[in-house]
Amino acid sequence: MPTWDPAQYLRHADHRTRAFADLLARVPEPPRPAGRPLRVADLGCGPGNSTRLLTARWPDARITGYDHSYAMLARARTDLADTGADFAHADLRTWTPDEPYDVIASNAALQWVPGHQHRLAAWTAALAPGGSLAFQVPGNFDAPSHALMRRLAASEGPWRERLEGVLRGADAVLDPAGYLPYLAGPGRTTDLWESTYLHLLTGPDAVLDWVIGTGLRPVLDALAGDPAARTAFTDAYRDLLRQAYPVAGDGTTPFPFRRVFAVTTLPLEAP
Repeated sequence: MPTWDPAQYLRHADHRTRAFADLLARVPEPPRPAGRPLRVADLGCGPGNSTRLLTARWPDARITGYDHSYAMLARARTDLADTGADFAHADLRTWTPDEPYDVIASNAALQWVPGHQHRLAAWTAALAPGGSLAFQVPGNFDAPSHALMRRLAASEGPWRERLEGVLRGADAVLDPAGYLPYLAGPGRTTDLWESTYLHLLTGPDAVLDWVIGTGLRPVLDALAGDPAARTAFTDAYRDLLRQAYPVAGDGTTPFPFRRVFAVTTLPLEAP
């Protein structure tokens, strides 16, 4: 897992959180369990921007945000101290629920988990009757922002050996139909779709600023011991992004961003 900078990540918090709001709009209200509050998990909660939406939707629920980054968890605990949500360290490659959950949700995190589709069965099995598993992942790994990064990493330069095998390919996530076999089941309601957002970013080198907070993190980590190579790569990548994503006449930078969504809900009774 890469190291994370919560402040850098949150520089585009409104755009990053929008897809999670759209995801939650398709999550049905779970039945209220007798004798306990609703139990909700936020997998890969980051600095808590997605968790806050969960606390707004279910203010009386017991909500836990799970993340691999201690820096992200520290920021989440600070920013959401007023909500009652709690946060815990977890590796989503191995995390398995130890109690029934009414909602398990994830916002742009599973793309960091190789083979994450094989984890979905265990998470769905931990849902209470009528509960939902919901997630969204970036579906833009063949977009210029990622394709140019991979091409540059493989080119001749002082970074080539250090970056071999570091970056994810276009198969980091599945298409909506690709997730269906891992989510569908008797009596379940499964909703799969994709959307492309046209984010209008502001500020100089806005796409680079976005990617520094997310997709470029593995490169920055791999080159941390060689500042000259790190600077050379970042400068070359910046120039490629300027050509791929030109600034519009109003000063914004249009940044198309495809995302893949999934919601599966268990029946109230076993089929």
